[in-house]
Amino acid sequence: MNRFHANLLSILLLLAGRTAYCLPPLQLFVELTATGGVLRPSPGVYSGPVVIDRQMTVEGGGRVTIDGGGQDTVLQIKADGSVIRGLRIINSGDSHDRLDSGILLEADKVLIEENIVEQVLFGINLRKANDNLIRGNKIRSRGESVSLRGEGLRLWYSSGNLLERNELVDVRDILFVNSPDNRFSSNRVSHSRMGMELVFSPGNEIVGNQFSWNTTGIVGVYSDDLLIRGNHFTHLREIAGAALAIKESSQVVAEDNEILHCAIGVMVNSPVHPENILHLKRNHIAYNDVAIYFYGEKGGHRIHENRFHNNLLTVAVSAPSSALANDWRGNYWDDYQGFDLNGDGIGDTPHNVYLYSDRLWMDRPMTRFFRSSPALELIDFVERLTAFSEPDLILSDPVPKM
Repeated sequence: MNRFHANLLSILLLLAGRTAYCLPPLQLFVELTATGGVLRPSPGVYSGPVVIDRQMTVEGGGRVTIDGGGQDTVLQIKADGSVIRGLRIINSGDSHDRLDSGILLEADKVLIEENIVEQVLFGINLRKANDNLIRGNKIRSRGESVSLRGEGLRLWYSSGNLLERNELVDVRDILFVNSPDNRFSSNRVSHSRMGMELVFSPGNEIVGNQFSWNTTGIVGVYSDDLLIRGNHFTHLREIAGAALAIKESSQVVAEDNEILHCAIGVMVNSPVHPENILHLKRNHIAYNDVAIYFYGEKGGHRIHENRFHNNLLTVAVSAPSSALANDWRGNYWDDYQGFDLNGDGIGDTPHNVYLYSDRLWMDRPMTRFFRSSPALELIDFVERLTAFSEPDLILSDPVPKM
């Protein structure tokens, strides 16, 4: 008896023993599909889990659902070159230890596109998976509190992947761990915790994405050579959250981003090594509580050609020298108090920023409630008018834009 007849007999025996309300198992249809073939199941709901260990294409056309029944991972892909398109994948298990996921990918050169992954713990989980295309999927975790959800996208020791035009809502984070040289492009992430966290993941490109109503936007930790370009960060309002937070990462370039209405626009630590420098260029940073926050004792970052306006506080520091040692040049400042007499678009005098009453609510977070209140405004005015001590100069831009 060949494999086809053996599988057909298995289907008949299993279906004969099932009651009318049981879902047909999609795994049996997968087994009957030839290697390199195309499986187009009839519209309906099928039971999981499903394991694809031979190269094939599964086409759902938006009308096929795989229900994991609350057990384990719903769909596991182990075959290189497979295609998963147009499926609705629901009801994974709830184990954080097992990383129960909607889709677990352990193969290379796989296309996963236009699927709906919802009511799952982890969304799409890449484990040692390289050169894959994850495109146009909608991912939503379970409805528990944010800390009990799983990552919407999780990459572990995976590189060369393109993740584009996906929509992630109500997940915990997007997490890259030891995953270099991926591209995350034109995605939307909202109502989650960390929009994106990169740990020991150098060389990633994060381009043209939207992060809104999360706790934090992008966090890079020990991840060198990141390119963060053309992203939109809005409404990240948690008190400790930041649109962009960089720690111990060298040669990070953040350019042409828009950071609006966030608690902190950019948070960056002092570079321990000279090469641990953030290049901040042509960004629009506005309507934030704090535009940029530097913590640590040293500077060295390059902040050029950015636009700062309508922030409650433009620059906050843990030590005055941490901002002064940065390279500020050609930025637009809405509070610049100089002139451009020769009309060249550059201020005739440097833009200097001193530390006055801002130090109070930075040192004592409980006083943040009173920022911009008449009391603190009065303290600030009196210090500027007749300073009791010499205020600290925290930055100087020699060529401010008008």
